[in-house]
Amino acid sequence: MLQVRISQNGTLPMTDKKIKVLTISDHPLSPSGVGTQTKYMIEALLKTGKYEIFSLGGAVQHHDYEPKEVSGFEGSWKIQPVDGYGKQEHIRSLMRSFKPDMIWFMTDPRFWDWLWSMDNEIRVKCPLVYYHVWDNYPYPKYNGSYYRSNDVVVSISKVTHDIVNEVAPDVENIYHPHAVDDNFFKKMSDDDIEKLRKTHGLEDKFVFLWNNRNARRKMSGSLIKWYKTFCDKVGHDKSVLIMHTDPKDPYGQDLEILMSQFGLDQGQIRLSKNKVSPQELSAMYNVADCTLNISDAEGFGLATLESLSCETPIVVTMTGGLQEQVTDGKDWFGIGIEPSSKALIGSQQVPYIYEDRVCEKDVVDAMENIFNMSEEQRKKLGKKGRKHVEKNYNFKSYEDGWVKIMDNIHEKYGSWENRKEYKSWRLININ
Repeated sequence: MLQVRISQNGTLPMTDKKIKVLTISDHPLSPSGVGTQTKYMIEALLKTGKYEIFSLGGAVQHHDYEPKEVSGFEGSWKIQPVDGYGKQEHIRSLMRSFKPDMIWFMTDPRFWDWLWSMDNEIRVKCPLVYYHVWDNYPYPKYNGSYYRSNDVVVSISKVTHDIVNEVAPDVENIYHPHAVDDNFFKKMSDDDIEKLRKTHGLEDKFVFLWNNRNARRKMSGSLIKWYKTFCDKVGHDKSVLIMHTDPKDPYGQDLEILMSQFGLDQGQIRLSKNKVSPQELSAMYNVADCTLNISDAEGFGLATLESLSCETPIVVTMTGGLQEQVTDGKDWFGIGIEPSSKALIGSQQVPYIYEDRVCEKDVVDAMENIFNMSEEQRKKLGKKGRKHVEKNYNFKSYEDGWVKIMDNIHEKYGSWENRKEYKSWRLININ
């Protein structure tokens, strides 16, 4: 039975009815960046006691498709595994059974045309909230109808925020970047770092870390080839490149073959193939002297933010969200590599977008520059990087921000019986 209590002034009744949110994304308990950020958002809402969550968890292989209560949040959070990100019949069923007050979804737009094609069915009842990232310019005018199919777009990066403002200025657009949990990603003591380095035979090595999916846009093959050029210049016994990835990923190159073919299979590169806990990943950032990311397209790049949170400087391509991590416009927290060319590529779904290609010389020069810095110089960069994360990407602001955003959406747009601000039509000028 619904409980009703009277406010202290005796005038305004308040109900205990919770705000229901249907989320659609990578499985929130999976280790992917999308899954992790979804989990952080959901937990922030649940901590308030005002929300109830039903999640469609996709993008991973499932052995069981039964909905499960999440331990510690029984009665408030349930996850149903789905293939892909779900289907229209899933949404129609949940609109009847769960009756959400809003639908929140996240990741690349190319996965959501099936959802936006039924926005007229959904938005008459509840708002659509899209947590969006877009990697690069030119302004994707072809995304305009997608953006306008939402009540609110929340933009992960400054690039994304500018793009949505330009392409769909009539849609509410909020900048709210990713964050890292600094309970895990933080600086270890010098003694503990030294012990770890000795344990793994790294005490006399300069350590580069590359933590990415082994996929085409991540430039894993180029990095291996260019790392050989770096080793040829400074010595093959002076450094180690740790690649935390799947070397046999079907969407990437066979990294073990590359290592063998380029003579880097004598310890110059170490592969970290297994999934690890946040604590273990934090230890990897702490052991490293520098974290690398030379992707030709990167919406945000969570690994480099985690690295900065651990006070380890970064070397990155000046693209997407990476460029707002490596500099705040005044100070630098590593080395940013400007693209040597911008290739306009595309597909049937994405007609055009720039790929920011860096060249071998610029990458090797950047690696040499950070290699030749004194330890004190690198520590200074790392400390400034940590402050940058604390100021602009801190975990508390991420959590508080999502609560404020979702509270405001519920108040402004309503749902079901009190749905507001939605029109199933719009006026356009025809010349």
